[in-house]
Amino acid sequence: MAKITSKERFYPAMLAIALPVMAQNLLTSLINLIDTIMVGKLGEVEIAAVGIANQYFFFFNMFLVGLSAGCSVFIAQFWGQKDVANIRRILGLGLFSAGIVAAVMVAVGLLFPVQVMGLFSHDPLVIELGVAYLRLVLGSYLFTGITVVLSFASRSTGQAVQPMLVGIVALLTNALLNYVFIFGHWGAPALGVAGAALATLIARVVETILLICLIYHSQGVLAASLGELLDFGVDFIANAYRTIVPVLFNDIFWGLASLVYVVVYARLGTQAMAAFQICNTVNHLFLVAIFGLSSAAAVMIGNCVGAGQEELADKYARKFTQLTVQASIVLGMLLAASSPVILSFYNVSETVRHDARLILLIIAVAFSIRALSIVLIVGVMRGGGDVNYAFILETITMWLVGVPLTLVGAFVLHWPVYLVYGMSIIEELVKSIIGLGRLKSGQWAKNVTHSLNSR
Repeated sequence: MAKITSKERFYPAMLAIALPVMAQNLLTSLINLIDTIMVGKLGEVEIAAVGIANQYFFFFNMFLVGLSAGCSVFIAQFWGQKDVANIRRILGLGLFSAGIVAAVMVAVGLLFPVQVMGLFSHDPLVIELGVAYLRLVLGSYLFTGITVVLSFASRSTGQAVQPMLVGIVALLTNALLNYVFIFGHWGAPALGVAGAALATLIARVVETILLICLIYHSQGVLAASLGELLDFGVDFIANAYRTIVPVLFNDIFWGLASLVYVVVYARLGTQAMAAFQICNTVNHLFLVAIFGLSSAAAVMIGNCVGAGQEELADKYARKFTQLTVQASIVLGMLLAASSPVILSFYNVSETVRHDARLILLIIAVAFSIRALSIVLIVGVMRGGGDVNYAFILETITMWLVGVPLTLVGAFVLHWPVYLVYGMSIIEELVKSIIGLGRLKSGQWAKNVTHSLNSR
């Protein structure tokens, strides 16, 4: 374990995980930004329709991320022990679970598309366009499920480059096909928002096939046979899900709270929703470095805890916290400085532009607070196996602080969208303060593999 846990190897080990994740997330955010701009050329209604339809995928993706992150808590700690057999069992459980979730989400989306869209908007045209997008993009859900589980598992075993390379190919494919199918280039019909959905579907299929081929070509720890993937029984599932479920529900409840925020912005009007959709895309663009740091923290801390090196895990946790604060201050300043240039690319009304400008300023000012909460919960607590505390902390702050304040701002005080958005930031402040207290206590380092090692 010298490669991961040696103190002098902190930066090389961190960069080996963080940089590929950053690169992939950066390209993802850039492509999403380009996608939003492309759809934005069609008009504000189209931006709102695609944004709302993608909230259904957002919830599905949060389930996948929660499931995959829960499995990765085990995989990272088992990798610290070099326990290949249990890594493959957990991977199989994750893939099996993701397939079930994808099937349920696709069935609901196909049977009740109008009702799904109606949760977020009363605008008939927005609903009509959103349904057309949703019906096509549902075909990508199973492929997305496989890819997300495999990508998380790869990163947890130190193989962050493979999902990065495959993700880059898929994202470039998506961008190119968006150009072709949205506007009707190279002889293709101009399909509008349906073209964006078709491009996403094709790109997801390509991504899944390429990632599977790379994993099995390399013959690494994840290149398991079907028998190895399905080599788990009821006791194994029950013990594994005691750790996976808190992470899963953590992300589901976070996703539900995020959906509540989207519903609030949508109820404030199509222009408010368009402003939020633009800012949300830009926000994720600037969060890529933070996601990279949190991924590296989860893997490196998990490896240390799994190997029984809790003292070094604590040093890593404090170092990651320090790096997060430093990086987020710089990123917040860059966001504030570049927001006028970014907004100049959008063909939107002056009202949307004004609201988006103020939302981006709020995001920039509070960037360090949000970044710190992400690394503490997703990186330190999950990597250390402290999944129950992370679940309780995030759920309470979201549903007892963020959501109520946002609802009050929108429907009691009748504030504009940028002030309503600002109310949600208070949640992140409370979360960060409590999270720092947990870090200082040292009670977050828990080896979760003991419950499965008895097999």
